[in-house]
Amino acid sequence: MKVAEAVGRALVAAGITQVFGVVGSGNFHPTNAMVAAGARFVAARHEGGAATMADAYARTSGTVAALSVHQGPGLTNAMTGLAEAAKSRTPLLVLAAEVTEPRSNFFVDQEALARAVGALPLRVTSAGDAVAEALTAVHRAVHERRTVLLNLPLPVQALDVPDDALDRAAPPPPRAAVEPARADVTALTQALDRARRPVFVAGRGSRSPGARDAIEALADHHGALLATSAVANGLFHGNPWSLDVSGGFASPLTAELVRDSDLIVGWGCALNMWTMRHGQLIAPDATVAQIDDDPSALGAHRDIHLAVTGDVERTARRALETAGEPRRGRRTPDIAEAIATRVRWRDLPYDDTSTRDRIDPRTLSIALDDILPAERVVGVDSGNFMGHPSMYLSVPDENGFCFTQAFQSIGLGLATTIGAALARPDRLPVAALGDGGALMGAADLDTVRRLGLPLVAVVYNDDGYGAEVHHFGPDGHPLDTVEFPPTDIAAVARGYGFDAVTVRTRTDLKAVADWVAGPRSTPLLIDAKVVKDRGSWWLEEAFRGH
Repeated sequence: MKVAEAVGRALVAAGITQVFGVVGSGNFHPTNAMVAAGARFVAARHEGGAATMADAYARTSGTVAALSVHQGPGLTNAMTGLAEAAKSRTPLLVLAAEVTEPRSNFFVDQEALARAVGALPLRVTSAGDAVAEALTAVHRAVHERRTVLLNLPLPVQALDVPDDALDRAAPPPPRAAVEPARADVTALTQALDRARRPVFVAGRGSRSPGARDAIEALADHHGALLATSAVANGLFHGNPWSLDVSGGFASPLTAELVRDSDLIVGWGCALNMWTMRHGQLIAPDATVAQIDDDPSALGAHRDIHLAVTGDVERTARRALETAGEPRRGRRTPDIAEAIATRVRWRDLPYDDTSTRDRIDPRTLSIALDDILPAERVVGVDSGNFMGHPSMYLSVPDENGFCFTQAFQSIGLGLATTIGAALARPDRLPVAALGDGGALMGAADLDTVRRLGLPLVAVVYNDDGYGAEVHHFGPDGHPLDTVEFPPTDIAAVARGYGFDAVTVRTRTDLKAVADWVAGPRSTPLLIDAKVVKDRGSWWLEEAFRGH
């Protein structure tokens, strides 16, 4: 057996069952070996899309996924998606063919590329060690929550492995939950017992099974209100004390209640500039605590008063075991009424600026929230529009929202939704895109159709890069470089085999309702011509973070 085949089979034996990629000569044999060993391979139309699909699949499924790319340009094409995955600490295995001859057209320093975006570069070095090195790559991806680049040099691929090379190939043991120190739990319990207005903010580290129940139980005991970061949107769906998302997407009431807290506890949450609005949501006299099983994450974005290294669920349960008397905290009738009526953006009054030719994105989003099935998984691209689907389209839980925004690249939204859809085939996939991002990723409309996904792509089409239009336009700068002639994106989608509808008014949405009521055998694209009279409420926060 050749190294190429042995490595492919070893990766599947190590637990990788889903692979995305674009196959060329250099990764042909290892990819086929993975398929032969039982993995599912999804061919994307561009490596950048394949990387984001793998990232989204891993986030939504909670398992490690793989990306397979050709040497040189195959890897460079994937770099934006890899940067997003690496910045998000997504457990992802990138299998890249590699040339070793500097005079080759394909030569590039692939290790340096990986390091440049925060991924971990490893290499298969010999036939005798090939399987062990592949298993090490999967182990490190899982246990260190890293995006790992496994380089597979072309000369090594053709070597013969020992006959017993695959005998010990197996999945790595599960990542052990980190038990918090007793002293840290005591300090957290004391802070909670002192607090009169506590708020819990849960992030990506709270998406593990059992974490929600543990956090809610502790919050109930201490009368804490509940919020999430954007990436954990949906975690507390249905809880009457949920403030929804904290940060740039927060409603005015949510921002007010978080800012009025005397104790903010981040559960697997970075408490970064987005979630805390550059610190504006933290009162000067508030105590800030952070719980994370990675000690390097504690205090990484801001000064904190209490750091607890520990698994989120275990820490919450240990704190509950040592808690004092139950407290009401902010859980009063007036706060309950306010949350019920003023936390959701869709419940707040607004001036509908729709015209005969263009629809207000708020009106569009609220209508779609009512029309589309509640069991959905929503992927969101980046751009001026993104706050509307993020906060107006509800999701049933934390696995209903996939937010690939750590690198803030536009063009990832469609691929994000494809990966999430494959991880959650029981839900309707909804891709929320701007016109710029939709056209950047248009090639993978073919992937949607080829896979037979009943996907709904909603394009918030304002004929330009709206973030730049609204940021620079008020100062009188010329906008020719960021505005474009109208594009019939519905026609583009039909060319790929989609059903498509152009929406200018609420009446046009009847076609969407008809599609939902039908067999949904063909994906649907909604080319929504949205008003472009103003920037989104979160836009100022976004530009302050540059």
